[in-house]
Amino acid sequence: MASLLPLNRIASASAWRVLPNRWDFVAFPLIVGLLAMAAVGWRESMAPMSALQNEVISLAPANLPGYALRTTLRMLAAMAASLAFTLAYGTLAAKSRRAGMLLVPALDILQSVPVLGFISFTVTFFLALFPSRVFGAELAAIFAIFTSQAWNMTFSFYQSLRTVPHDLDEVSRGFHLTGWQRFWKLEVPFSMPGLVWNMMMSMSGGWFFVVASEAITVGERTITLPGVGAYLARAIEERNLGAVGWVILTMIVVILAYDQLLFRPLVAWADKFRMETTSSGDAPQSWLLDLVRRTRLIHRLLAPVGWLLARVARVPLALPRRWLASATGARRATSSRTGDAVFGALVVALTLYLLWRVVDYVHAEITLGEVGRVFVLGLITLLRVAVLIAIASAVWVPLGVLIGLRPALAQKIQPLAQFLAAFPANLMFPVFVMVIVRFRLKADIWLSPLIVLGTQWYILFNVIAGASAYPNDYREAARNFRIRGWQWWRQVMLPGIFPYYVTGAITASGGAWNASIVSEFVQWGDTRIAAHGLGAYIAQTTSAGDYPKIILGIAVMSLFVTLFNRLLWRPLYAYAEGRLRAD
Repeated sequence: MASLLPLNRIASASAWRVLPNRWDFVAFPLIVGLLAMAAVGWRESMAPMSALQNEVISLAPANLPGYALRTTLRMLAAMAASLAFTLAYGTLAAKSRRAGMLLVPALDILQSVPVLGFISFTVTFFLALFPSRVFGAELAAIFAIFTSQAWNMTFSFYQSLRTVPHDLDEVSRGFHLTGWQRFWKLEVPFSMPGLVWNMMMSMSGGWFFVVASEAITVGERTITLPGVGAYLARAIEERNLGAVGWVILTMIVVILAYDQLLFRPLVAWADKFRMETTSSGDAPQSWLLDLVRRTRLIHRLLAPVGWLLARVARVPLALPRRWLASATGARRATSSRTGDAVFGALVVALTLYLLWRVVDYVHAEITLGEVGRVFVLGLITLLRVAVLIAIASAVWVPLGVLIGLRPALAQKIQPLAQFLAAFPANLMFPVFVMVIVRFRLKADIWLSPLIVLGTQWYILFNVIAGASAYPNDYREAARNFRIRGWQWWRQVMLPGIFPYYVTGAITASGGAWNASIVSEFVQWGDTRIAAHGLGAYIAQTTSAGDYPKIILGIAVMSLFVTLFNRLLWRPLYAYAEGRLRAD
């Protein structure tokens, strides 16, 4: 009988470990709510297409919670797709020299090509996949939001892969990690702090495209998806300032919600991947992450998932031999120069073929004088973009470093920065139009701030990410050597955040080109104001339905963005990789 007592105690202790504690009862409703939200979204997506025709967007504020739920689900789905795209595309571009010759310039072009220019084609494609279900229209909306999220996340991940420190790479080789193991054990963790902040920026930047993605026009057919974007589009159409105010309030609530429930836990979790040997005295905190860690039953239920992911990361999967070399180290000479020359020739041939197709399409209706005029307009927009990016850099780099080096301050600023980044530029159109008309201001100057209003935050978020990831060891060394003032900026901080800044600047400039289409030609009701520039040209020709001129404008914009990146940002990238990497 006595021998059974220890067994009973062990059984009781095992049973006690699986019983929920008080933290489980707090976390469980959150999980159930998340699952219920996903179930509701799936049910609405699989409804017949006729359901949209019977549903009219109402400006009653009571409908906004339901609209906000639908919009949030679309943005989260687009975020998941963007993350998968980032890991695949960024890895291929960073690790394969030949693929990078094509993929990196393509990424430059993709972030500059206006989404509104090809959304009608993608809508037709997705609607054809599910012609009788709302799911096709939902996929089209998710894809439009995806195009606003994926590019800067991919640039961030690509930059991280290209700047992995030499010593960490040597350690991975010393442990004989395969390419698959090194990817999950070294490269993804190293990129995580910057990637999380860019995910935050992408989520906020997606609000601008929500308006276009939830009110879709295909020919003479208009499909309106219930959501905050459709609500805002109708409020602007009816010039209802009260409804616009309710949209702003809803955005604040939604941004605070996903800041607390998604991004703050991610920032606190990603802090463990910082490259340092001495811990920071003020690490970021998250009440939700602490709550999950204190649970008993939920923690045990999630443990098998963590174990499975860890096992997958340890699988000795052999990647292609040329990928076994680090993306930051010298490439293994496994491919012949003949192969590189053939691949380069194919890329040039493809580029020339696409150029010929564009010229063949537009030459019948467009004269050389029109082409020259469009190039002059492109130079005007280029000047605007360059000046605004320089001003934004001078403002946000010091502030980003100040915020990034103080996690407690970053947690307070984080929701405000997300809201400012998410604030759609078209909400400022009434103010700019009324002020310009009232005081007879010059549109070429006073419409310019709209170009950088939403894209400047790419610089701030990336600089915050760089400062947050800056090793505490280096900060302590600089403090011990009494490095201060301009010397501290020049020798310590600017080299540390420079790769992150270049990533933010390149995405900000690409986004500014895209934003020029809606910023150089604005309207509020019947009042229209246009500035001279390539963006206004594309907007006006799109409104007129002049497709040859639309294609000419988009082609010239893509050419300017590609040359701007090749001549400025890519050399800065190379400088960051070759001179400013941590060794």
